[in-house]
Amino acid sequence: MTAAHLRIEARVPGRLDAALELAAGETVAVLGPNGAGKSTLLSVVAGLQRAGGGRVTLDGRELGDLPPHRRGVALLAQDPLLFPHLTAADNVAFGPRSQGVRRKDAHDRALGLLAQVGVADLAKRRPHQLSGGQAQRVAIARALAIDPDVLLLDEPMAALDVDVTPALRQTLRTVLADRTTLLVTHDVLDALLLADRVVVLEGGRIVESGATADILSRPRSAFAARLAGLDLLTGTWDGEAVQTAVGPIHGTPDPAAELTVGVWATALFRPAAVSIYAAGPDDAPHGSPRNRIAVTVTDLEPLGDRVLVRGEADGTTRGTLLTAEVTPAAVADLGLVPGLEVTFSAKATEVAVYGSFKR
Repeated sequence: MTAAHLRIEARVPGRLDAALELAAGETVAVLGPNGAGKSTLLSVVAGLQRAGGGRVTLDGRELGDLPPHRRGVALLAQDPLLFPHLTAADNVAFGPRSQGVRRKDAHDRALGLLAQVGVADLAKRRPHQLSGGQAQRVAIARALAIDPDVLLLDEPMAALDVDVTPALRQTLRTVLADRTTLLVTHDVLDALLLADRVVVLEGGRIVESGATADILSRPRSAFAARLAGLDLLTGTWDGEAVQTAVGPIHGTPDPAAELTVGVWATALFRPAAVSIYAAGPDDAPHGSPRNRIAVTVTDLEPLGDRVLVRGEADGTTRGTLLTAEVTPAAVADLGLVPGLEVTFSAKATEVAVYGSFKR
């Protein structure tokens, strides 16, 4: 098994402009909304997408114009893409055989890897005889068979049934140990259980980077906040509040943030900390200091004995979505339905303020 230091500077006009570094043996998860540039990033590293600028290096070796098969990189996608006419063992042995490994040695390596991913008993089956989870395990073994310097995983469990993914995730957790891996995923559990570090891509740029637990507990991008189930608003710090598109948001600054007047800042609060009021002037909340945000309800979702009320914050050009967690009684009292204009309110003591990773 090999592991390499990977450095990526990828620029694809209109789609991607990102720089990223992976230590040897490190697994980095790439999160982001659809169209953020995640798969493009993998394609640049794999040599399937020509970048308009930047470079990719492995242990200081520039990959440049090297074709995919000479990069020391293996790409595993959602679709296993197994050769239909070959058995599972022959599929796994194909890569080593292409590298000049003797047939018997390649076959022995294939059997060993199939055992490692838990499907040794399926060695003689062809792809049409395998379930989706079994086929993906064979695809993992095939990717590992060439002993790649870097393993690229493009949402490898996205197409699998929910009851299959936990076992496959555990398999990946074992085989990724000490391998340099770039993992694209939409599933926060993949990031939590498989990755050493997370980067968040939005609009082709890295907007957040750090340990998975830190990203989810203190997200600084809208996408990471949604993953963590938090509400997020950004703006500039004026010394007392975060000046956002929906008005000033008061909160408690993180002592480690070292906020100064004029810097970009993030206000975070839990949906359970949000109260909902009618939009009329006589219905404004009173009492302890509160933040008030005009919102148009977009949808409601039952959540056990509570209801998640999502709304679009007024005054935001891109339709910032916020969520409140309230009781069914509150929904009935206010007559909450999509399209209704209301006020979301959160106490200043319930809002945490952090410095943003990147504007």
